[in-house]
Amino acid sequence: MIRVRASALTLFATLLASGSTAAQSVMVDEGTFALTVNGKDAGTETFSIQQAAVANEGTVIAHGVIKLILPDGTREIRPLLETTGLDGTASKYQVKVSGAESTELRLTLAGSRYVSVIRSQAGEEEHEFLARPRTRILEKDVAHQYYFLRNVEEGGRVFVIEPRTRRQFQLVASGVTNESLNISHTTVQARKVTFTAGEDHRVVWFDRQGRVLRVEVPAWGYVAERQDLVG
Repeated sequence: MIRVRASALTLFATLLASGSTAAQSVMVDEGTFALTVNGKDAGTETFSIQQAAVANEGTVIAHGVIKLILPDGTREIRPLLETTGLDGTASKYQVKVSGAESTELRLTLAGSRYVSVIRSQAGEEEHEFLARPRTRILEKDVAHQYYFLRNVEEGGRVFVIEPRTRRQFQLVASGVTNESLNISHTTVQARKVTFTAGEDHRVVWFDRQGRVLRVEVPAWGYVAERQDLVG
């Protein structure tokens, strides 16, 4: 098991919190999703995705605030992802969950592995994931991170880490179609893609700019739908 020094994790958190890597950044996308679970209103997600200035043009920072109201209690999820480029290859990640669930997680790339340190009411835990080429982060109950799957074509495969659930898997894109999507009282032309890993299905609608309009995860009864005006 690879050990990650607490001081290194603290430095990473400080740098991201200060916005130093995103200074003078270019806004790629920002907006709000309305969330439903099993057909009931379940909260909101606000987010932004920013590309760093020319001196550090390979870095993209995606962060958000997800407020969930579920039968077992409320949760606030604050994910912060750093990628090497707009294709979404993960380099660093952290998430803090408060409310019914209390979790802090930080993940870093260490050679051929991603190493996560998870702190919860149960204590501290370390977990490793294989660093496969172009690995993406898709956190459970987070919609905006699907932006980094926007260029996956029919039959394309992408390696994914789902940090809080300790899962690593491969998604395959299928059923790629173009269709009209009614969203926020507006009809938008969208590209619909189904991403599958065994029995796990996630359906995502992207607009012409690759922005995420809608995400459905049937197994969870989860739907996230964009609320700000898109076109």
